[in-house]
Amino acid sequence: MKDKLTKVKDFGIKNIKWIILFFLLIITLMIVEDVFEDEIMKLDTIGYNLISNIINPSITPIAIVITSIGGAIVIAALAIDVLILVKNRKISFSIILNLVIATILNIILKNIVQRPRPDEYRLITETGYSFPSGHSMVSMAFYGYFIYLTFKYLKNKKLKVLLITFLSILIILIGITRIYLGVHYTSDVIAGFLISICYLIIYTSLVKKYILEKEDKNENKNEKINK
Repeated sequence: MKDKLTKVKDFGIKNIKWIILFFLLIITLMIVEDVFEDEIMKLDTIGYNLISNIINPSITPIAIVITSIGGAIVIAALAIDVLILVKNRKISFSIILNLVIATILNIILKNIVQRPRPDEYRLITETGYSFPSGHSMVSMAFYGYFIYLTFKYLKNKKLKVLLITFLSILIILIGITRIYLGVHYTSDVIAGFLISICYLIIYTSLVKKYILEKEDKNENKNEKINK
């Protein structure tokens, strides 16, 4: 009995990311099912009620600035900076490839689901479909991948924790501002986050195996030669 429990535990530890992926996919599919049935979920109502209570003329400009950090212009500018500043070509390539895939995936999903945007209130003008939230999904994929790279390569522990915390808060705030500004339902934002987390689990696994692992081996060889 103990041997079986040990084997199950070892299996769970070795495959924890795939187990997480499985459960997140189930939750995402449940949300998608409700969206296809044109249901306004309790989640959407709760999110709307919470956010509507904090709408304030002094907060709105801040929300617009934060939401723009998850927008196409800022992320595209950051992607260009990556190409210029990051000397490691394989890492910079993986960052750009990640952005392209996440963007295309979001466009495909939006056109499959075709959910209209909420019309209760709008603080800014947006076009296109609502589900899943493009800002939330692409921000989670783009900044989330930076979290992965920071965790993998940054050696300074204090700076690592600081950057990961900052990027995590930024991603969450971008999602919240989409609800605050009235251009997305809460379920749009949460689904966007979940889809990108699932995507990142797969993407980082493939990139680690086929791109970054080879680069790490080359760097280790160079370090040995230099020593």
